[in-house]
Amino acid sequence: QVQLVESGGGLVQAGGSLRLSCAASGSFFLINAMTWYRQVPGKQRELVAAITSTGTTNYADSVKGRFTISRDNAKNTVWLQMNSLKPEDTAVYYCNADIRTHWFRQGIPYWGQGTQVTVSS
Repeated sequence: QVQLVESGGGLVQAGGSLRLSCAASGSFFLINAMTWYRQVPGKQRELVAAITSTGTTNYADSVKGRFTISRDNAKNTVWLQMNSLKPEDTAVYYCNADIRTHWFRQGIPYWGQGTQVTVSS
């Protein structure tokens, strides 16, 4: 059974930094793209940053220049380094991974449990 386990959330003052981690465990063939989303109550979940298996990255305009996504394919882990945090970055952050469980199967999305990030002003 495939699981994504997140860690690294917490409370930080504006201007501070946090680093989120998401590790995939279980039995699978390979991981395609890995993505961080965030959601605040009453709003839709929004994409924050994504990275392909070959390292191509994409960011939401609101986090460009402040957040950095990276991954280690050998460790099946993705990170989100968040710098210069703002109160509007406060949200629950979710890890998503497109995972092929077998070579003959297409990838399907898996989600982490979410981790709370709170930025105080």
